[in-house]
Amino acid sequence: MTRRPTDEQFDAFVTDAWRPLYRTAYLLLGEHTAAEDLTQAALTKTYAAWPRIRETAAAHGYARTTLLNEARTLFRKASWRRELASGDLPEPPPADGVDPSDRPTVLAALRELPAGQRAVIALRFYEDLNVEQTAALLDCSAGTVKSQTSAGPTKLRRLLGDAILPEGALHD
Repeated sequence: MTRRPTDEQFDAFVTDAWRPLYRTAYLLLGEHTAAEDLTQAALTKTYAAWPRIRETAAAHGYARTTLLNEARTLFRKASWRRELASGDLPEPPPADGVDPSDRPTVLAALRELPAGQRAVIALRFYEDLNVEQTAALLDCSAGTVKSQTSAGPTKLRRLLGDAILPEGALHD
């Protein structure tokens, strides 16, 4: 019989999972406070399910799925606002050839995408999930993911211009 994960293992899980969950939430919502709330809600629901989780490695997928479901619930609410106040996202170490000063412009352009398209872009290019994994998490068809994976960068390129998002910058 498999042993249930302990509270100490949950603490270690939260330490490990907080940053990637928060960044995904921020990419989905575009606002720090809402992203923190969404991340906390996902972790709270993960903790409620903790006794049913048999392997701590499965908790990451459970928490990410819960985060996406919570975000989907937010997007469906009539009170969801398209324009949200935003602050500065903490800077990761700069990647080769990427100008960190472009980050606010890119994040603003991401907020211009429809919620579903933004979710596909975040999961495919930030979380590095394949089409099937993304479709399963978003409960949609692989064809929808493929079309959104194509349409999202096209719209971002139109908003940002080739100087910031050159052709082929986002690809499978």
